Amino acid sequence: MDWHQIWDIVSTPDNIPIVALFFLVPFYTWYAFRQGRANDRLIAQLEADPEAAKTHHRKTLPFKEGWTREVHVWPYLLRIEFLAAIIVTVILMVWSITLNAPLEEPANPNLTMNPAKAPWYFLGLQEMLVYFDPWMAGVVLPSLILVGLAAIPFMDENPLGSGYYTLKQRKWSITAFCFGFMVLWLAMIFIGTFIRGPGWMWFWPGQTWDHSRVIFEVNRDLPDLFHITSAWGKGIFGAVVVAAYYGIAGWLLHKVIARKGFNQRIYKRMSMLQYLIMQFFLITMLLLPLKMIIRHAFRIKYIWITPWFNI
Repeated sequence: MDWHQIWDIVSTPDNIPIVALFFLVPFYTWYAFRQGRANDRLIAQLEADPEAAKTHHRKTLPFKEGWTREVHVWPYLLRIEFLAAIIVTVILMVWSITLNAPLEEPANPNLTMNPAKAPWYFLGLQEMLVYFDPWMAGVVLPSLILVGLAAIPFMDENPLGSGYYTLKQRKWSITAFCFGFMVLWLAMIFIGTFIRGPGWMWFWPGQTWDHSRVIFEVNRDLPDLFHITSAWGKGIFGAVVVAAYYGIAGWLLHKVIARKGFNQRIYKRMSMLQYLIMQFFLITMLLLPLKMIIRHAFRIKYIWITPWFNI
């Protein structure tokens, strides 16, 4: 992909939010981690000197004479929110004036787009269609994302880190979030924007998007490698493989958690149901990168084939 083509992609009005996303997310992640480290240092100081927790020195910001011990909503918080609202409004006005709306002519069946891409916030789902059945990629997995987010308060009963940034007290929660949002979701948007070219073919960085390119790649299902041809055989074989994956991955995840000293604290505040639900969602998150690897490395399309869904 030459620089002219890269600029055409980056400057497209639809892709401006994506370009901003890859600058804003690292910045605010760094900013949150910076505040978390400051709070962790403060917590370590207060643990060494409990009497300091009863004074104004418990704050991460240096204390100045005349400050009250608590920050009031007015004028401190509302002033910041008002200024933030003004800045965002100005940015949106400049954006809407300088950039044309990404509207196109009415759909023409004789002249279709290539590649035809969804809006940037749905590119992750469109990329997932390559690796999963439409029913799984478009309905089941997005539903699991919503259910998993709703289940976080049920799974995580840790009172630490509530209302303030911390890294040491929320290692696993932060790691799971960064993996799910940054590694999986943002990476899928990046792939759908900059890697997927005409015909939704995979173009590595540096390759020119050639509309006349033809790739002959034979995609196989995992049961085909074992010469399983019957529908019942494929269904049973796939169910065994998926069950083995969840069992082995759950066992390995349990070992990792126990090795890090996290296991005992988990059992003290979580029931077995909560622990199993947490493992289910974490292992399901790992299924996406695993499926991407076996698809690109071994050309395996589906593992579990049934008349109702394919995985």
